[in-house]
Amino acid sequence: MHTTIIIVTFKSEKVIHQCLSSIDNNYPVIIIENSNNKNFKKEIEDKFSNVKCMLTGKNLGFGKANNIGLRLAKTKYVFLLNPDTVLHKDALKILKGNADRIKNFALLAPIITNSHELNYGFFNKKKNNTKNSDIFEVDYIKGFAMFFNKNKFSQIGFFDENIFIYLEEIDLCKRLNFINKKIYLIPNAKIKHLGGKSHGEKFNLEMEISRNWHWMWSNFYYNKKHFGILKAYNVTIPLFIKSILKMILFLFFNKKKFLINKARFLGLLNSFLGNKSFYRPFNE
Repeated sequence: MHTTIIIVTFKSEKVIHQCLSSIDNNYPVIIIENSNNKNFKKEIEDKFSNVKCMLTGKNLGFGKANNIGLRLAKTKYVFLLNPDTVLHKDALKILKGNADRIKNFALLAPIITNSHELNYGFFNKKKNNTKNSDIFEVDYIKGFAMFFNKNKFSQIGFFDENIFIYLEEIDLCKRLNFINKKIYLIPNAKIKHLGGKSHGEKFNLEMEISRNWHWMWSNFYYNKKHFGILKAYNVTIPLFIKSILKMILFLFFNKKKFLINKARFLGLLNSFLGNKSFYRPFNE
């Protein structure tokens, strides 16, 4: 077998079973669980013979946890999946077949079937020199389903571990673009993405607060890293002002919206100050 599946989980007990059941059990799966949940590890490994679960002991975030999986995997190809995804029949087989045929790719991605969401960036058909009419070169793909050709990453490494969550996959693709490594969309490989369902419903508010904090932090960090500090401020200052105004607006009559906008304000403020992306849900 030339492909390992990597899935990063965090409070994903309610959705992970559907994802794992959609994966052919001939493929080895490594779950990186961002906690010390030994019950979760035992349950998953007892139910799925092809799955090994590693406990990180704490929430490391998306990029850092996936980097652990990428380094653990000994196969040529690695397919990163979110726990709230479900593969269509033969999706892995189609991805693997295209990987063997294209050879020069860095990343491949399937198509989403259950949503209008796009998991890819701008099509670039003119540069498609693979002689396959059923694939397209794109400038980036989303992080919930990424098929890696590991030997194409020796020059740039994997995910930027300064980013806890959000834009880490776009940052990775941007770095691949800089060194002319190829990213392809494979429309015949299909996947469902539930979106925002990688944790149980009872954690929704805390996770929503965390997402908003980190989205703002990552937005400034990413733009500063790739386009300079003036561009970063130009993009985020309007969002910063908007979050302040909304905090004032919702202070007395909508606690949830107040907390979400407070998180957006604090995420940006800490990114402006050069602080690390330290916020963790559940005070971890």
